[in-house]
Amino acid sequence: MFTGILSGVSLNARTIWLGLGFAAQALFASRFVVQWLASEKAKTSVVPIAFWYLSLSGGLLLLAYSIYRRDPVFIAGQALGTFIYVRNLFLIRRSRGKEMSAEAA
Repeated sequence: MFTGILSGVSLNARTIWLGLGFAAQALFASRFVVQWLASEKAKTSVVPIAFWYLSLSGGLLLLAYSIYRRDPVFIAGQALGTFIYVRNLFLIRRSRGKEMSAEAA
């Protein structure tokens, strides 16, 4: 079934990469569960910081998998997403730093 796609790769390496791909997808998808549960708890739509960490972790693993698969569409999408997740985490960190500075003053 995968012989054409993964020819020249040992069964062991293929199994590891497939496992990584599935684990990455599960990690990436879990961010929606985290966001949904946080929103239900708050009774309003919220995006917890864990959403961005799961996005970044899953996105980086999916990027590695897409590079392994040599899929330029998947690579471009995951690379752009990774930039967005890092940027959001940076903005959150900066915002929290300003809040702490304001409280100390």
